[in-house]
Amino acid sequence: MKKRWMWIMKDCILFIRITLILLLGTGAAWAQQEAFVIGIAPHSSARVILEMYQPLRIYLEKEMGTPVEVVTAPDFNKFARRGLEQAYDLAVTTSHQARLFQTDARYIPLLTYKADFKSVALVSAKGPIRKPADLKGKKVLGLSLSSQVTLWGQHWLADHGVSPVSIQYVSASDSVAQLVSSGEAAAGFTSLANYQKLTPNMQKQLRILAQSNSMPGRVYVLNSKRSEQRKKIEAALWGFAGTPAGRQYFEANKLEGYRKLRPGELNAMDVYAAEVRQVLRDGAQ
Repeated sequence: MKKRWMWIMKDCILFIRITLILLLGTGAAWAQQEAFVIGIAPHSSARVILEMYQPLRIYLEKEMGTPVEVVTAPDFNKFARRGLEQAYDLAVTTSHQARLFQTDARYIPLLTYKADFKSVALVSAKGPIRKPADLKGKKVLGLSLSSQVTLWGQHWLADHGVSPVSIQYVSASDSVAQLVSSGEAAAGFTSLANYQKLTPNMQKQLRILAQSNSMPGRVYVLNSKRSEQRKKIEAALWGFAGTPAGRQYFEANKLEGYRKLRPGELNAMDVYAAEVRQVLRDGAQ
């Protein structure tokens, strides 16, 4: 009986050793694989972005069989620079930056969201700003020199003769909302989707002074060095859209789902893309 027990113990130890070797071997092989890097434009704080895209990261990692990493940048300028330097395998960014990545760095546009994208000018609900002219000489907030909502806002101000005006840049849309609602800035530019994601209490403290026409929303663009994997990556993205996690993501962010880009749809962003290119050439950080 004692010998039998010893043989059982030896078999168990051998099994555990083999299991550990297999696990360690798999982990080592996984660690040696190059991560597939998804760059997300900094439309919100890094914490919010990483949480938002965690379900997609997990799904793509499973479907592609390779480590997937989600990264962002401190601001839109740095994000654009890193994209042009080929730092991302897949970038999810505003349509004007997607166009810049396409024309200047050979990224391949894949898809966008069904929901319309609009930029908005927010003011305090109880504040004195009632029309564009009331912003003359006032402090206005944007997300960065090269963000789509800020570029739209600057065009909107110029179209209404409100120039020059002091424009300062902050890192996230929720910061824009807080500073405008507290009276530390007269107005701020953000996307309609990010305004709608604010808490009901914060939304009540703000008012939409103006909004843009519909534009293409955030666009998924693939680095051309990954072009051979395009079909697999696109299939994985559409697969994610059909999962409970994917549907929850679209519902929570009011995105309605994915859609294919229409031929030449990003061409309309050439004017904005050119402005980003100039900002980067001028050396803005």
